[in-house]
Amino acid sequence: MSSTLHASKPSLARLFGMSAFALALAVSAGCTTTPKYLNSGKILPTTLPFSEAVLVGGTLYLSGQIGNIPGSLKLPPGGIKAESKQVLDNIRTSLEAHGYSLDDVVKCTAMLADMSEWTAFNDVYKTYFKDGKFPARSAFGATSLAFNARVELECIAAK
Repeated sequence: MSSTLHASKPSLARLFGMSAFALALAVSAGCTTTPKYLNSGKILPTTLPFSEAVLVGGTLYLSGQIGNIPGSLKLPPGGIKAESKQVLDNIRTSLEAHGYSLDDVVKCTAMLADMSEWTAFNDVYKTYFKDGKFPARSAFGATSLAFNARVELECIAAK
């Protein structure tokens, strides 16, 4: 073999290796997503020790919401149905503040202070989602919730 051929083989191998490395870096850079910690200030005080939402890629993770009247930590009078309506209004407000809607919600977790109120919660909940397009959901009873709330709802939205 000529010396020219021997010299070109390592160069081609090196070029291939560098190309593969560059491709791997480009692919991994596209997959790496830095979380964005979001607070709209529209529902709860921003001084609380948690984010209203965290955006990772196209997925928005909402912190659990109670049915507080926006701008305060007070709950509306009227029990589970009033709180359920307010918590879902709060969820919608938070979603919209971050460029999402209830149509983008893919999963919710409902925490109820009294599981006997599950049906009353569902009566309100189902009015916020288009027929047949309910998010996946879990529900469980809790001994107590923040500020003596009857319901807390945590949702995940994706685009």
